[in-house]
Amino acid sequence: MKEINLLNTLPQTKRNIADRNVKKSKKTIAESRLFGEMYFDGPREFGYGGYKYDGRWLSVARSIINEYKLAKSMRVLDVGCAKGFLVKDLMIECPGLECFGVDISDYAIRHCEKEVVGRLQIASADNLPFPDNSFDLVYSINTIHNLDRKGCVKALSEIQRVSKEKSYVVLDSYRTFDQKSQFEKWVLTAKFHGYPEEWIGLFREAGYSGDYSWTIIE
Repeated sequence: MKEINLLNTLPQTKRNIADRNVKKSKKTIAESRLFGEMYFDGPREFGYGGYKYDGRWLSVARSIINEYKLAKSMRVLDVGCAKGFLVKDLMIECPGLECFGVDISDYAIRHCEKEVVGRLQIASADNLPFPDNSFDLVYSINTIHNLDRKGCVKALSEIQRVSKEKSYVVLDSYRTFDQKSQFEKWVLTAKFHGYPEEWIGLFREAGYSGDYSWTIIE
C-alpha cells in the first residue's frame, strides 16, 4: 500500500467555487446524484458542464500502465468508468489489454465511446458483479466517496476482492481546515469525505491493501 499520484499530468480544472456555492441547493445536489444528463452534460452547477472526450486521459493511462506493468491480455477494471474515456485510452496505450468498466449511470454508459461499447456495464462499486481475483488491476477514480460511509467500506472491500493483487483508488480529501471549507463549498455528490487519516482508517476496516491518492481542492 502506498500513496501515489497517477493523475498529476491531467490539466488543472478551473473551478469557480464561489459561483458553485451560490448556486448549490438541495435541488442541484439531488439532480447531480442521479448521475444523468444534467450531471454530465448539463450546466456547470449540476456537475461537469459537458463531459467530452479530448484525450487528456492518455497520459494517465501511460502512468497506470507503467506503474502496474500492464501488458497484453491482462485484465483491468475501472470502477466508476463514466463514459469510458480512460478505458479507451488504456487500450490505445496498451494494445491487447483487456479493459472493462462499471458505473451506476445508465446515461454515461449509453453515451460511452464507441471503442468501449460492450465493455461497460451498470453496477455499483459496493456490489461488483465479478468473481474473486478477476482482474490484474482494479482502479477507481473519484467515485467511492459518492457512497455513504458504510458503502465506502463495502466498495473498498469489493475492489480488494475482485483484484488479484493490484488496486488504486482516488478519493476526495483535504489536509487543512481551509481545504475542507473549499471542498464543502464545491462538492455535490460525495456522501462521505474526510482527512487522509480518516480514509486510511476505512482502508483498514475494509481490509483494503492497494494504493491510493487524494483529490484536494485548493
